[in-house]
Amino acid sequence: MPSTYTVGTLKNGVRAVAIPMEKRKSAAVGVWVSIGARHESPALGGVSHFLEHLVFKGTKKRTANNIKEAVEGVGGFLNAFTSEEATCFLAKASSKHFDVLLDVLSDMVLDASLHASDIEKERTVVLEEIKMTQDQPSQLADENLSEILWPQHSLGRPIAGTAESVKALTHANIKKYRDQFYSPPFITVAAAGDISQKDVLSGVKQRFARLSGPKSLRTTESFKPKGTKPVFRYFNKSTEQTHMALGFHAHHKGHPKSYMVDILSVILGGNMSSRLFDNVREKRGLCYEIGSYTRKYQETGAFVVDVGVDHAKAPEALSVILRELKKIAGKEPSKDELRRAKEYYLGQLELGLESSMEHMLWAGESLVSLGRCRTPKEIVAQVGKITMEDISLSAAEIFKDASLHLSVVGPLKGSVVRSLERNLTF
Repeated sequence: MPSTYTVGTLKNGVRAVAIPMEKRKSAAVGVWVSIGARHESPALGGVSHFLEHLVFKGTKKRTANNIKEAVEGVGGFLNAFTSEEATCFLAKASSKHFDVLLDVLSDMVLDASLHASDIEKERTVVLEEIKMTQDQPSQLADENLSEILWPQHSLGRPIAGTAESVKALTHANIKKYRDQFYSPPFITVAAAGDISQKDVLSGVKQRFARLSGPKSLRTTESFKPKGTKPVFRYFNKSTEQTHMALGFHAHHKGHPKSYMVDILSVILGGNMSSRLFDNVREKRGLCYEIGSYTRKYQETGAFVVDVGVDHAKAPEALSVILRELKKIAGKEPSKDELRRAKEYYLGQLELGLESSMEHMLWAGESLVSLGRCRTPKEIVAQVGKITMEDISLSAAEIFKDASLHLSVVGPLKGSVVRSLERNLTF
């Protein structure tokens, strides 16, 4: 793995980073646009995600089928995703087809046709995707959790928008959004695998150097927690399990303590050796699956615990989870437990970066969100400094009543709902 990442910048502001990987035969390419759901106004809710769909419908020189066949016809695959802070178009194939991948992705990003007829057809597809999320209780619980963690804020709104906002999007405002933000200051190209910085920069120059346009400003509303007590959201839905998502405000992407929270998450719910898995599933048999993870944005973040349980056992499961969180906030983990958590975290990082696609995503996301590429060596050094005291202090800082948010989805009796809300405290 490289100890440094070389970033090239074209005169118009488009950035390019290459990660040469020895003994690989593949190349993964991503064209990142640093615009996402959090930059949308309520009236344009879901426009970033909708636009992500539309660029696959055809360009000035390729039909929708041409786009898919160009990549899949050489044994590759392509996809895209929209997050709160970025949109990424990605593809992977044998490295001998690197030029094809970059040409197709750049064509999609720069010259998507955005025909009115395609917009109307794809609107139905996006609306079905929104319905699908509503039908999946675990996703619905997480979506509702975001809404209460970041109330009246763009981070709390669904990435795909709502049915109402998607129906209201017009050809004119979608095209204006694309022309405004799919522009040089917001574009980063990342590539990893059997490639060189020289080849990547040359390919990017060939396809992106012509791009120009006025410098646009994104609207980014900063978030500051204002809560003073726990927040509870219950959604009544006929399901086989009750799904709970428990969330706390945590550190942002660049915060010096963010890796402490990552290790805390591993200890509590990162794998089958974790405390929550052991105490909620193995010892008490309250669930099949439970886990924790972190979410990080520019100025805020979250620590989240997800679990699916039998309806009647939801209050007991919540009590056990809160007890485990309180326990680690009051008592340091053992030296061996911390060592295992660090080894797991760094081991998962190393395994992930063996993949050209994962390494491209790692470097691209880092460059887009932080303005630089973090190196594995940097992460190893930061994690190595974490002490047992750091873990318990981080837990005590995060796990407080004022930051406690619970989202529940299921067909619960009124007494069970009241019990959950009543016991939502440390």
